[in-house]
Amino acid sequence: MTFEAKWWVQGTIPSTTDQWGPWKNLGSCNGATPTPTVKPTATPTATPTATPTATPTATPTATPTATPTATPTATPSSVPTATPTSSPVAAYKPQISYVAAPAGYPSAEQFSAAERALYAQAGSDSQTIDRIRAALQVRPDNIVNAVSPGAASNPDNVKRVERVLSLAKFDYFFPVRNVKYTYDSLLKGVAKFPAYCATYTDGRDSDLICKKLLATSFAHFAQETGANWPSLTPAVARGYPEQNNAVLATLEQNVAIPTFRQGLWFLREQGMVEGNGTGGYQDCFNGAGSSIFSIFYPCSKNAQGQNLSYFGRGSKQLSWNYNYGPFSKSLYGDVNVLLDKPELVADTSLNFASAIWFAVYPQSPKPPMTWVIDGTWVPNQVDAANNMKPGFGATTYIINGGIECGKGSEVSQSLNRIAAYKEFTKELGIDITGEQLTCGNSKGFTDGSAAATKTYLDKGWNYNPNNPGGVAWSCQLATYQTPFSLANPGDYQACVDYFFRGQVKFNGQIVIDNSK
Repeated sequence: MTFEAKWWVQGTIPSTTDQWGPWKNLGSCNGATPTPTVKPTATPTATPTATPTATPTATPTATPTATPTATPTATPSSVPTATPTSSPVAAYKPQISYVAAPAGYPSAEQFSAAERALYAQAGSDSQTIDRIRAALQVRPDNIVNAVSPGAASNPDNVKRVERVLSLAKFDYFFPVRNVKYTYDSLLKGVAKFPAYCATYTDGRDSDLICKKLLATSFAHFAQETGANWPSLTPAVARGYPEQNNAVLATLEQNVAIPTFRQGLWFLREQGMVEGNGTGGYQDCFNGAGSSIFSIFYPCSKNAQGQNLSYFGRGSKQLSWNYNYGPFSKSLYGDVNVLLDKPELVADTSLNFASAIWFAVYPQSPKPPMTWVIDGTWVPNQVDAANNMKPGFGATTYIINGGIECGKGSEVSQSLNRIAAYKEFTKELGIDITGEQLTCGNSKGFTDGSAAATKTYLDKGWNYNPNNPGGVAWSCQLATYQTPFSLANPGDYQACVDYFFRGQVKFNGQIVIDNSK
């Protein structure tokens, strides 16, 4: 499944009834390259960061197209040797600059006060922003890169994963995984995000929640990256260099591997090659009228001058530049790191971190998957009317929305996820009796849901007679998604600065001038 960024022309107001944000579902990849539409549809879907890959064919060819990189070494590096740094913004990207602040423009103190004043309006209680910011916390790379199996210095959530999921169990679950999906990579991905397999001090069973979170994640991995080849045996799998590892050698060579244990076969989306500028997955700036996301999450180019393709990579198959950009910002405070080097999402521990980021990332009006599993999200009357209940089915809706859910019955993809979830929970000793596993009759998360918040920011259109021309010099809360969010300290001022004194240059010319 792929997604397209919705856009609005600079200076126009997005519809306030648009509850789903800027991503429109374009359906299954299956080798077809979607082309972004010129105008947003009336009913975009609710899954901004979900980027599942198409189901692999039943009989992979002798040389699988999903892993076009060179044959990896037996012990691949799971993380970059150093924290990636981004070079100065390339000249071909849109350049954002700011004119001098006019007389009477808000001070830093006034910006902070205005930002704090919006906190109470963002959600159902005064702790909403704190809760979201806690979910988005990341650990510094020096701690993450020091993580290794069994290390005494490992963070608590990593130790918990080690306790409930040993290396032996990981090998059992994923015997045909690509060699770059390592146990070490999983632990480093977990280490980056403290909210994943966190410690709860209010009586909730932290280990049980962690087991359930892993089972949920693994079931979705099986659907997104699994070989899905019923007759796949270890003997056959060993013929594929990227899957050839010591685990396969220990198995009975001619006994078919259950499909739920075929996850993580694909490292990259089928048919996609690094450095190739074709294949879509690009919302790239091309002048006035372009998406605001193409400005703040600008495409990079290959050596031939083509825009890079942000196709599915890693265990979550992260796709599109407007997903790589926010993920990069979460990790490095710089959107350009992964926009310039998207291959890191496949070839390093980011192949797991990208999925874990998605699991902890709030996407109003949807809760993050972690909140569905740990009980932070408590359905209200709106949720109940939409048949949204805590359980695996709600996590499928978070991932794939209307593509798999709300159709009156379960589609094949959802059934595959459910079947894998049942197996993983059984293996991990989790009782799921009475849990809502399906989503065929679920109507989704909507405005009014207990998970719905107003954290995104857009230009304030109110009139202020004290300012020249009556301009607001403010930003307002929005239900649709924008590059600015109260979840990120300082984004309020960044929003105001862009919309009231920002300029965008492209090819040396000012193409957007918000200062006029």
